[in-house]
Amino acid sequence: MACDLILVLDAQSPREIAPTLRSLQGTVRWVKIGLEMFTACGPDAVREIAGMGFNVFLDLKLHDIPNTVAKAVESAAKLPIGMLTLHTCGGREMMQWAVRAQQQHAPQLLLLGVTVLTSMSALGLAETGVTATPEDQVVHLGRLAADSGLRGLVCSPLEIGSLRAVLPPEVALITPGIRPRDAKADDQTRIMTPAEAARAGANFIVVGRPIFKAADPAAAARAILAELASG
Repeated sequence: MACDLILVLDAQSPREIAPTLRSLQGTVRWVKIGLEMFTACGPDAVREIAGMGFNVFLDLKLHDIPNTVAKAVESAAKLPIGMLTLHTCGGREMMQWAVRAQQQHAPQLLLLGVTVLTSMSALGLAETGVTATPEDQVVHLGRLAADSGLRGLVCSPLEIGSLRAVLPPEVALITPGIRPRDAKADDQTRIMTPAEAARAGANFIVVGRPIFKAADPAAAARAILAELASG
């Protein structure tokens, strides 16, 4: 299966990045709206971005009691989105309630379970009381998520192989922590290049700053897409 690119929109408003987005129309299909923009602009930002022709991945990392998360999924299902995230550490019941809400209100919506954040090292994970290695914790949470009905996971590219070994092949893997070879790692600690992630079995890679900070964002996006195709 081919690997596609998701562009991270690190901004508080669509208007801040409108020129760049217009330059990327027809090149990038998927964009990710996270907490920064959603907190500042709410659902209107989703509608505005979707209205420009992009598929929207809404990255809210829902984590609450099962009923609250299910109601949040029901609300999000009314928006023009194709993907939505929740934290797998919320547990089986929370994920099952979310899946039931998704199936009832938005059958085509892909719910994604967030396992271990790509900014988390082994030391950082241990400080939260988790003694497993990041890889072992990702596999544990990934299995739990698949058993709970989720059809996609967000994980570090370094855990793709371990997840592919234990999960059904239809489970989609979305991988942040992607950096072209000449890009800075920034705050990511478990990273791969686009071609490496594609070869490992990622369905989508998530990239932000290496595109937005490039002198020519459209050219940077095309280079990443070409690398994915060759990978």
